[in-house]
Amino acid sequence: VPYSIKISEDEVMSKFDFILSFQHDLDLNEFSCTINASVDLLNVNTVCILTQRLKTMLHQQFTSFDCTPNKPIYELSLVLPNEQYLMQSLNNTQVSFASPLTCIHHEFVYQVVKHPQKLAVELDEQSLTYAELLYYVQVLSLALLNECHVFPGEVVIGIMGIEMAGGVYCPLSPRDPQHRLYALTEQAQSHIVLIHHLTKTKFNNDIVSLDMDSILSINKLNTNMDYNCLSSVIMKSEEIAYTIFTSGSTGTPKAVQLTQQNCINSILAFVRIDALYEYDVTIQIASATFDAHILEIVGSLTCGATIVMLHPQGESVSSAFIKILMQFVAKSCRIWNFYGPAEATLGTSCQLIDVTSHMRDLPIGKPLPRYICLVLNKFLQPVMNQEGGGLLVGGLGVFAGYVGRDDLTAKALLEIDGKLFYRTGDLVTMDNNGLLHYQGRKDHQIKLHGQRIELGEIERCLLNNTSISACIVMKWNDDYLVAYVQSSHINEDQLQQHCQSHLPQHMIPSIFVILDKLPLNQNGKIDRKQLPSPDFSLSTLLSSNKSDIPFNQFEERIHTIWCQVLHADENHIAGTTSFFSVGGHSLLFIELYHHYQSVFNFDNQALSIAPFLQQPTIFQHSQLLQTVIINNVKTTQWYTLHINEGNASFAQERIFLDEQVRFSSDIAIYNELFTLQVVQGSLSLDRLSQALRYVLNKHKILRTSLIFSNDDGVLKQCITDMHRTFTITMNQIFENENELQNIIYQTTINPNLFDLSTGHVFHAEILRHQIVLDGNENNSNESIMNCDVLLIAFHHAASDRASSSIFFNDLCLAYNTNTISMEDDESLQYIDYSIHEHLIDMTTSREFWYLQLEGYNWESRLLLPVDRHRMSNDHRSSSASVTQISFDNDISQSFLDYASIHHVTPFQLGLTILYAFLFKLTHGESDLCISCLNANRYKTELHNIMGMFVSTLPYRVQLDPHWSFDELVECVQENCLSILEHSHYPLQHILANVHTDQTNISFLEAMYDFITISSHSDELSLVDSSLKQVSFEQSFEVAKFDFMLTFIYNPILENNRLAFRLTCSHDLFDEITVTEIGRRLEYCFQQLFSTNENMNRMDTCFISISKFDVILPEESQEMEDIIFCRQSHIMNEGMFR
Repeated sequence: VPYSIKISEDEVMSKFDFILSFQHDLDLNEFSCTINASVDLLNVNTVCILTQRLKTMLHQQFTSFDCTPNKPIYELSLVLPNEQYLMQSLNNTQVSFASPLTCIHHEFVYQVVKHPQKLAVELDEQSLTYAELLYYVQVLSLALLNECHVFPGEVVIGIMGIEMAGGVYCPLSPRDPQHRLYALTEQAQSHIVLIHHLTKTKFNNDIVSLDMDSILSINKLNTNMDYNCLSSVIMKSEEIAYTIFTSGSTGTPKAVQLTQQNCINSILAFVRIDALYEYDVTIQIASATFDAHILEIVGSLTCGATIVMLHPQGESVSSAFIKILMQFVAKSCRIWNFYGPAEATLGTSCQLIDVTSHMRDLPIGKPLPRYICLVLNKFLQPVMNQEGGGLLVGGLGVFAGYVGRDDLTAKALLEIDGKLFYRTGDLVTMDNNGLLHYQGRKDHQIKLHGQRIELGEIERCLLNNTSISACIVMKWNDDYLVAYVQSSHINEDQLQQHCQSHLPQHMIPSIFVILDKLPLNQNGKIDRKQLPSPDFSLSTLLSSNKSDIPFNQFEERIHTIWCQVLHADENHIAGTTSFFSVGGHSLLFIELYHHYQSVFNFDNQALSIAPFLQQPTIFQHSQLLQTVIINNVKTTQWYTLHINEGNASFAQERIFLDEQVRFSSDIAIYNELFTLQVVQGSLSLDRLSQALRYVLNKHKILRTSLIFSNDDGVLKQCITDMHRTFTITMNQIFENENELQNIIYQTTINPNLFDLSTGHVFHAEILRHQIVLDGNENNSNESIMNCDVLLIAFHHAASDRASSSIFFNDLCLAYNTNTISMEDDESLQYIDYSIHEHLIDMTTSREFWYLQLEGYNWESRLLLPVDRHRMSNDHRSSSASVTQISFDNDISQSFLDYASIHHVTPFQLGLTILYAFLFKLTHGESDLCISCLNANRYKTELHNIMGMFVSTLPYRVQLDPHWSFDELVECVQENCLSILEHSHYPLQHILANVHTDQTNISFLEAMYDFITISSHSDELSLVDSSLKQVSFEQSFEVAKFDFMLTFIYNPILENNRLAFRLTCSHDLFDEITVTEIGRRLEYCFQQLFSTNENMNRMDTCFISISKFDVILPEESQEMEDIIFCRQSHIMNEGMFR
């Protein structure tokens, strides 16, 4: 019986996933090979490549001139000829450089002679030309008599002075603990330490030091010295130019030695690819302990560029930063992605970034000139394309060894075919274009915020504490070092203090997990998989994130504002702590931003909220806000215009048009209700009426009419005096909960509740409870008794979600203080906002939205699993199919922790989940666009005004199925931040720009929102009475959209703090379908955030979103039962002819 059946010329049915068969033709004495594979697993191209690899291997074994049966099988290569050609492209050593100079200071002096008056270095208002810099370098170099390793303060002069004197430069951070400074000074075998006035206290008299301030002082110059005579020190290219420390796995940092030849060749490689040019202006941003600062300083000075120095406390570059950067620089600007360990000098490979592409996996590119890269497996054999292997680097950049550690040097260096290579320890792959892609590490070395860290060095430091018997340090996500410590008598504070006194700041763990015993595997080694997840809760992060950097006076002001907004202990928030790590969420962040606007007097045009979100720490906010002060930015204040008529706002136009076009006039869709039941005490009806009239008088939008003019086609608003005759309605009675719910629902969809044309946009009604009426017949019209319900309703054209809190705050104030109506003619009203809004220059926003939606298919529809379809000209009903899912506290906390760690808002994280879910639910639709709501109160003056400000905007993402969830989060965050700058641009203008209307746009039928419920927002206190909001039955909900997902976060609940509600139009979805969609979304959510050991949690960093599973576990089990289990009625025998 054959293993496969040939159905046709192009189709073969295979019985197994993979079949390899050899056939021997006795007549021709030939062998042939056939591979049959299941198309469920392998496509045709993959099988063809496998066949070619097999042929290549057989060719080596039986036809190659050096074939031998004793050859180890690992030497058999599967690499194809085209892949061998690509590997040859990783050898870039044939390039030659024109420069005959071999030392750093020779190149520098050459540039001085070439253009002496050109700016060499700039910092704020200070600057030095090349000639001036050479002078100070000469002064310093003549003061250095012997070879020395120096830790400079005035970095540029220091570096070049050391090189000019024939010394060896070695940088050290003044922020390191003193005992570490001594240890590194001793290890580097330093003769002299170069200091200045800020670092004098770092060393005592045991260390020989030179004070740069005194050396460079004009008044203290030695008159007997000839500073115009260049150094006569003879340097050879193989002599050491600089030494830099990297983290060591044994617990001791490794001192990497780089020669003059290493440095010059590496710099010339950058010049050769035009990444460094004499007309460049280089921003010096790398810290002194990061070898990139050598390129920025020495590289710039040896090619004739200008250096601009910056102050410390910068940020590492991310793809988000690149996107923002490209908005402000010229279109001709190029951005390079460079890769290279310190042991290979300044760089090994590079890739020019295509800023127009949507590539998120940035390759590290191809080797620089004079470098060669090899990608080998553990047997030192070349690997195939797309196969991971270890990266080895050769060429003129390979270092001269570690200071005093010949054993480590021998392990790090390897000779292949007479050439020296450095084992980087990095894992890479090579793609079909010959580009290298970084995949990770072979060992436990990591990179955190750009700094290379050997976790073993931290572990060794901890083990030096006698109270610790075992420990292990791990990197969590991209932001935290977590130390697991085995000890029975030590606490976190002691561990923190121990690390602070022995390690640099970037190597101190964020969290310490103390265990009685670390989990071990069967081999007696620590089992990393069984280590408990660290607690990223607020209290833990606060206690572990104490910064030793003091606040200045300006930062103290910002710190105080944070404490007010967060209601936090003033001693806990460090300057480097993210706002979202200390209990902040999107609503609080908006409140924080409004505080900033009020205190520092600026508006969103001067400084929007987006950069604050991107840089969410006190130190970063301080720098942003100082730009407002330095540039003397003043807000453009909006004042009342004292008008009663004017054009409607953009938001009012949208609501008015939407109500007319999308829905039947028989059903109201924009009646916004609040129902409050008296649960304690009673209310005075007269006093309540007076308080409501006060609020109506204060907020004129609640008595403003909207009238469409047929003459000029403009929607206009007009303020009326309806508040003078306003009365509370009292004509409905309910006996039980069902009757109450029915009244609420009927009021919600009542098309006659409001009349926009007359200004009747507010409604107040008392729903009487029958039992209360029976027992209080005499006082039924004077008091609102226990169990009665106060129903407050607004038309959405007059009020948004933020307006409700303003309304109830004013109502409570008026009722509790018995306030009488007062006119305030100078207060800004909503009608004033409408006029000011129309005067804003929206040119930039118009261009932004055009580009945002360029290429979008306006005819496309989300392929949701609907039960019915609706014609494009059909009016929607308000009937809804609803499901709600709540999550336990563990999952809720996991969700919030993820948002905090990745510096995203819960809104952005929820939106990312929806995108990933829709991608799977729609069978791979990658160009997704849905609507989201923006509060749009972008000026301080608008915070306390009632009205409709909310904007509905399209949030589009073009996702790559290969992205991980983390990468999708980053993309969504960037998109949300860019939209924030332009959220005031009206939807109707967005649609008009692309020449389409609002009647049949797919993204207007899919809506997302995230609601954070403020504390006690469902309760109202009026004098001695209390009212509590009546919960609304799901069956009575109104569907404004075909598909709406709302996340609800209520931090005051003891359990189920996070939930989502899926509200779909019953025109399209049955209740059971919506319930099933909800369960699938819940399952996706659990894959990301579940803490249950039985749940196969998804790796958000590496696993692509295409691996998201929307098939429920019971469905998977059912499929397995059907496919793999033999049923009793199926015959167990068969015959093949």
